[in-house]
Amino acid sequence: MQTAYTKEELRSMLAPLRARGPVVLVPTMGALHEGHASLLRQARRLAGAEGTVVASIFLNPVQFDNAGDLAAYPQTPRQDLHVCESCGVDLVFMPTPGHMYSKDRSMAMEETCLSTVLCGASRPGHFAGVCLVVCKLFNLVQPTDAIFGKKDYQQLAILRRMVRDLDIPITLHGAEIVREADGLALSSRNVRLSPEHRAAAPAIRRSLLAARAAYAAGDAPGDICAAVKATLSAIPGVRVDYAELVDAATLGPISDENRLALLALAAWFGEVRLIDNIELSRS
Repeated sequence: MQTAYTKEELRSMLAPLRARGPVVLVPTMGALHEGHASLLRQARRLAGAEGTVVASIFLNPVQFDNAGDLAAYPQTPRQDLHVCESCGVDLVFMPTPGHMYSKDRSMAMEETCLSTVLCGASRPGHFAGVCLVVCKLFNLVQPTDAIFGKKDYQQLAILRRMVRDLDIPITLHGAEIVREADGLALSSRNVRLSPEHRAAAPAIRRSLLAARAAYAAGDAPGDICAAVKATLSAIPGVRVDYAELVDAATLGPISDENRLALLALAAWFGEVRLIDNIELSRS
């Protein structure tokens, strides 16, 4: 496994690999866990024996709207490299912010529809930062494919729109959420939960499963969301940011109950913001 720390090293290392087959990119912010490992293993299968798997490990400051959240984000570079190697990654790109962004950068990216709701409504500028760094990674790596987890469902939807609208020749793949045995979605933020909040956090998954059953039974979206909020708000120290039932493709209001729906939520467990979601159907 090779490791590149600058754009020049990345281009030099990638050049002889491109002719071998597909180039599959897995962008991450580090602090890799089993959820990331599942993305890397999926990338390895997709690339095949002759293709190339590239993982990026970059804590992108541009997508953080809260300086404290950025400072508290865990960083485990040595462990991250071990995870990448164990999953069959060929090349890891680990730039610093100074290598990724010029001091006088003046370009920005804006998505004006899908990013205005859910996490976008409470985290101004977040998805603009995500689109900017992912577009830069796409330009630098020029992969044939890229894999993102469905835990960040809104992010995946926005990146699909970016690829479509900007005619970027890359196929995006969404990977299913990986969970702890008690149902909590794996996240690098989980290590920051207090023991009490870690014990209570599986209530997120239980509330989503109850919502799926209620939706299949024909309950009204407003009632379903209210029940989810009530369940989580009853936990000491928990504040619900949002719990919304939307069209899974547009992230807007449900206009056709025959289409796939999505219940997405975000909640603060003390100082830690957790997100999760579940796809719903009436059938």
